[in-house]
Amino acid sequence: MLITQVKPGVLEAGCDEAGRGCLAGPVYAAAVILPFNYTNKWLDDSKKISEKVRNELRLEIESVAVSWAVGICNPREIEKINILHASILAMHKALDLLNIEPAHIAVDGNKFKPYKNIKHQTVVKGDGKYLNIAAASILAKTHRDECMQDLHQEFPVYDWNKNKGYPTKAHRAAIREYGSTDHHRKTFRLLPEQLMLFDKKDFPPNPE
Repeated sequence: MLITQVKPGVLEAGCDEAGRGCLAGPVYAAAVILPFNYTNKWLDDSKKISEKVRNELRLEIESVAVSWAVGICNPREIEKINILHASILAMHKALDLLNIEPAHIAVDGNKFKPYKNIKHQTVVKGDGKYLNIAAASILAKTHRDECMQDLHQEFPVYDWNKNKGYPTKAHRAAIREYGSTDHHRKTFRLLPEQLMLFDKKDFPPNPE
């Protein structure tokens, strides 16, 4: 079972992101403050858990958390400052939205920029070690998946309801055939051969 938080006895926010490796869609990040000594045997790294269990855990986390929030950086922000900085900015946005300021921040991975004057600690694979980071990974993942499901209704040919914007063969085949949308990250290698693609602002959602 995972440990509740990195620094025991203080109000600590766990942070994680989702969507960093995608070709399309925003990057999401979450910040979660759990009650002291909170336990949950099912809570773990979101990548290790089925979609059904993730959605159930989302309801649990949002119900029991002392405070939680989600931050978003859209594709234009990602293109402007790069995906690493956008991921960190999304975490800062999530921290801004918490209704309680944490005394410490625990971040999944090994990169972070100081937030205000609050001490932080990065933890490689922290979403598989600490519950508050795992909770943040669940919220970031489920909220982003929900966003991609909505975008799929507008652009069904890209299969975003299944691939969530990640570079699958089906996703890249659709880009090759129909071009990119405003939701694609134009600074990413959309196709292996790095073809220049026309923007399809008036792209028909259901081409005949």
